[in-house]
Amino acid sequence: MRWGHRLPRASGLGRTLQPPDKRIPFLTCWRWSPKGQHPVGPPRAFSSHRESSADSAPPRGRHGQLFGTGSAAEAIQRHRRNLAEWFTRLPREERQFGPTFALDTVHVDPVIQESTPDELLRPSAELVLEHRRPPAGLPPLALSQLFDPDACGRRVQTVVLYGTVGTGKSTLVRKMVLDWCYGRLPAFELLIPFSCEDLSSLGPTPTSLAQLVAQRYTPLKEVLPLMAASGSRLLFVLHGLERLNLDFRLAGTGLCSDPEEPGAPAAIIVNLLRKYMLPEASILVTTRPSAIGRIPSKYVGRYGEICGFSDTNLQKLYFQLRLNQPDCGYGAGGASISATPAQRDNLVQMLSRNLEGHHQIAAACFLPSYCWLVCATLHFLHAPTPAGQTLTSIYTSFLRLNFSGETLDSTDASNLSLMAYAARTMGKLAYEGVSSRKTYFSEEDVRGCLEAGIRTEEEFQLLHIFRRDALRFFLAPCVEPGHRGNFVFTVPAMQEYLAALYIVLGLRKTTLQRVGKEVAELVGRVGEDVSLVLGIVAKLLPLRILPLLFNLLKVVPRVFGRMVGKSREAVAQAMVLEMFREEDYYNDDVLDQMGASILGVEGPRRHPDEPPEDEVFELFPMFMGGLLSAHNRAVLAQLGCPIKNLDALENAQAIKKKLGKLGRQALPPSELLDHLFFHYEFQNQRFSAEVLSSLRQLNLAGVRMTPLKCTVVAAVLGSGKHALDEVNLASCQLDPAGLRTLLPVLLRARKLGLQLNNLGPEACRDLRDLLLHDQCQITTLRLSNNPLTEAGVALLVEGLAGNTSLTHLSLLHTGLGDEGLKLLAAQLDQNQQLQELNVAYNGAGDTAALALAQAAREHPSLELLHLYFNELSSEGRQALRDLAGAAEGGARVVASLTEGTAVSEYWSVILSEVQRNLNSWDWARVRRHLELLLRDLEDSRSATLNPWRKAQLLRVEGELGASDWIVSPRAQVSCLPSPRCVGGLLRPA
Repeated sequence: MRWGHRLPRASGLGRTLQPPDKRIPFLTCWRWSPKGQHPVGPPRAFSSHRESSADSAPPRGRHGQLFGTGSAAEAIQRHRRNLAEWFTRLPREERQFGPTFALDTVHVDPVIQESTPDELLRPSAELVLEHRRPPAGLPPLALSQLFDPDACGRRVQTVVLYGTVGTGKSTLVRKMVLDWCYGRLPAFELLIPFSCEDLSSLGPTPTSLAQLVAQRYTPLKEVLPLMAASGSRLLFVLHGLERLNLDFRLAGTGLCSDPEEPGAPAAIIVNLLRKYMLPEASILVTTRPSAIGRIPSKYVGRYGEICGFSDTNLQKLYFQLRLNQPDCGYGAGGASISATPAQRDNLVQMLSRNLEGHHQIAAACFLPSYCWLVCATLHFLHAPTPAGQTLTSIYTSFLRLNFSGETLDSTDASNLSLMAYAARTMGKLAYEGVSSRKTYFSEEDVRGCLEAGIRTEEEFQLLHIFRRDALRFFLAPCVEPGHRGNFVFTVPAMQEYLAALYIVLGLRKTTLQRVGKEVAELVGRVGEDVSLVLGIVAKLLPLRILPLLFNLLKVVPRVFGRMVGKSREAVAQAMVLEMFREEDYYNDDVLDQMGASILGVEGPRRHPDEPPEDEVFELFPMFMGGLLSAHNRAVLAQLGCPIKNLDALENAQAIKKKLGKLGRQALPPSELLDHLFFHYEFQNQRFSAEVLSSLRQLNLAGVRMTPLKCTVVAAVLGSGKHALDEVNLASCQLDPAGLRTLLPVLLRARKLGLQLNNLGPEACRDLRDLLLHDQCQITTLRLSNNPLTEAGVALLVEGLAGNTSLTHLSLLHTGLGDEGLKLLAAQLDQNQQLQELNVAYNGAGDTAALALAQAAREHPSLELLHLYFNELSSEGRQALRDLAGAAEGGARVVASLTEGTAVSEYWSVILSEVQRNLNSWDWARVRRHLELLLRDLEDSRSATLNPWRKAQLLRVEGELGASDWIVSPRAQVSCLPSPRCVGGLLRPA
């Protein structure tokens, strides 16, 4: 799941249609300004690398005369509006980028490079996956230049654009149509787009060109008589020509020049391309490379290869436009977690730096489709997550966007899905890589998976088409030093996705399984028939032993079923072990690993003793669970990769069996989050409830809880019924939005740890609501080392007044000051269940401390009050001792290591708090308090004659002076052997 080398850390759709001669620049810099303001400064467009379709000047002369007046002009305008409405409807996968996202405004044209028929038809003997770079000195073609005269000055009427899967053919056509709708292609008065997939669905049913146009574009019925006179100002766009089986032989397709004459749709397209029907019309064709030869080159004026983003500046511009979209601001749980413009800019900058210094990700983003996948993944990791969206669904949707309806060869009778062929071949390579723990593949490895089992000429033809059209979509040449000449999957996670798909589709079969299944089915059928016949015969003849023998044959299918079940259990075992695999040296959770892989920050480090080629595939089990979810199975069925319900059930049962065994053990925080993320990907609440029923402690301490991770935890555990003994979210970088998202989980907790999260007064509002909730069962709440201040504690006391479950509250080092302690003293009697209150290290003085101590002594249930490390004078500490000795009963007040001339029984609690929080506290302030504590010990030891008490005091002095656990964050601290060496204890070495 890593991308080669690691680096150091480091407008709307409702616009008014413009008249055809109105020029609208499309490539602008998105600087989101307040309402009423306009962005200033020049747009950051990379015009040196591309040319927008808006840069062409309107043609002069007769433009606008043919459809310029009367009903024809109105019909063209209605046609423009209808096309714009149709082509601006975005799929669900695009709507995730924000409410203002629109393809016609947020678009970067890929590089289009002119090529010749000789280059197209030249055979390739090598397994070449390199993208062809544009020749030096030859500028790329812009959309507005496609129909310019060729090098010999001849007029170009037919242009064929070709590109492999993922280069952006569909997006380019969509953008070109919208350009025409908004008047940015003034060279054409009428544009008629046809989907070849739509035309192929008609089969051989006779129809005419006029009928095809009128049925699909009703407003054009009025201008059909004018089409023949429109000349080159009429543009037909034929998208996806590989879907049509064209026959240019006169014996196969006769000549026809009448647009009203019925014929097969393929015959109409052939005569259009022959220039026999509407000979003056312009035609733009898009197709995959394998179908280029279906059009004889004499009918083509220009070939253009869509080369993708051959320059990193184009990739950066794409990411800038996509990732800077303002989101809706609400996640799956309804919490407002919108990313700020500064956060979005920082994301773009980190990604841009990685593109500059990390060549493998730049090689992957050569394909615009993978730029989309990178943006969608980052949006999933850092933006509000739509309800139900998972990482697996992003990858499945990504494949749907690129392979939906795609067949490998339209001329082949099998009509094999392109995605099904990829799952069988690329999935095999991916799984072999995962099982052997490698991400680099030699040419022999690739050929072995592609050519396995191929025996007929038709199979070789299908392989040839796949290599030309889709192989580069999945594999890329490795550009990392030391691995030149090898191949890698275009993005690392795609290998794990395809390996998981290979498993859940049931494509992984041993020879014994393949042969055994056929034999078992045959024997089972024959055994039933023979047993029935012999059962009848045995009533007349003494052959009762034969039916018994044939009844044994019925056992064969059951034995085979058990063998397949054992195989599934072995896969599930490997999957679970991979999910819970933890490196000894360092291991981020899988979401942080994926973000580090894309953004280039420091990822998971290997242990120095580990082999350098050891790879981690922790996404593989996540994808296996995600692919078994109902939503992803439905999408895969549309791609020709159906997962049978029985197979899904048996795989789920095998996984649950293994998860139930290994999932009961105590897991490190990052591995526990991976476990929860697996359940989030699976999207099966019943399955998760059964597997996680034994979970009693949720320890995620130290895990950076992003909005997505909060959503994951809440979605998986929020619907559970059993209580959680402890929820530890210390040092998780939580914010108020995260608390609101996690509310269903927090309500199940008995002990809740929120230390070291930088929670301020705003978070106290959510904590107050949590304490006042009628389902709250929290008994222990730890809020130490958060800047709550007196404003926050004012909200907390409201929650305390109405809460009936809380017994232990820690407000250690929360910045309460004198006002905070006084507020607690005034409101403490409103809660009748509290047993322990820790307000140590809050900068409170004598007056506030005494007031709180007096309130604690009068409280009916409070047993212990922590006041150490506050700004107490000697007189104040003595007053607290006098208060403790004035009357029996009441809460005990812990303000020092001593109680009179004896050692406090809570001395170890105080020192453990110091040890636990030393790195996060102010060292100078802690040092001063330690000196005061040591002085108290020395004074108490001098004041007592009891040898036992002296020995106890000396022991505590020794613990305080030990240098093995007190280390300054800024300097190593040394100590003399004597237990009385407080000066040596705190003296930097």
